[in-house]
Formats: sequence, structure tokens, C-alpha cells
Amino acid sequence: MDNCIFCNIISGKIPSSKIYEDDQVLAFLDITQTTPGHTLLIPKKHVRNVLDMDAELASKTFSRLPKIARALQKATEAPAMNIINNNEEIAGQSVFHAHIHLIPRYGSEDGIDITYTTHEPDFEALAVLAQKIHKEITE
Repeated sequence: MDNCIFCNIISGKIPSSKIYEDDQVLAFLDITQTTPGHTLLIPKKHVRNVLDMDAELASKTFSRLPKIARALQKATEAPAMNIINNNEEIAGQSVFHAHIHLIPRYGSEDGIDITYTTHEPDFEALAVLAQKIHKEITE
């Protein structure tokens, strides 16, 4: 896709700082460098996001993740790491080619603050939702 920045990185039309590449995936340093070492892992096949991946492509992409994450952590000496995948605009996806962020974490002052709002559990509602999701998975 000519208008996809990641497809253009894969084809070499746009330069990148590659850290890993094989016939299925490419991992490169994100140009924004949220923290030093911020990396993107992308499948070479263009798909919008994980919601559009089949099981084979997901396996090929995510199976590379541990090796890349361990190497990134060792090279940066970061004590921790966020691994994030945003799917669709509401969830924060801004480039619509599937990708996984690997963001080394160096401490509470590294500029990243991820917080989740918690709610009191409604066990009846959880059971209904779990059943609905289970039905979607098994059909």
C-alpha cells in the first residue's frame, strides 16, 4: 500500500533503524522514541490491526515478540517494559497497519503514566458478559 508508512518502511522507500527482520516481520526503532529504545514490531503483510489478523499471521507476528523484547531490555538495560497493541482510533491506533509497541521503562519519571480506572465488580454482569464472549469465540 503506497500510502501506508509502515509498508513504505518495509519496502525501503522510507528509511528506518531496523533491529530485527525476517521474512514475516520487521522490528525497528520508533521515530518518536517515547523512551530510549521504543520499538515497533510489525508484520510485513499489511493488515489494519490484530482484529483483522488470522491465527497464522498473529502467530508469526507474536511469536517473535519475546526474543525481541529480551534483546531490547538487555541492550537498553531498562528494568521494565510496556508491550502495547492499540486497535482502532479510540484505542490510540494512529497508523493503520498492525503494530506492537515495545517501550522500555526506566522509572516513574520516564514520562509515561498508564493508569486504569477500576470499578466495583458486578458479578452478575460479569457472568453475562463472559457468556456472551464465550459464545462468540465458540461459534
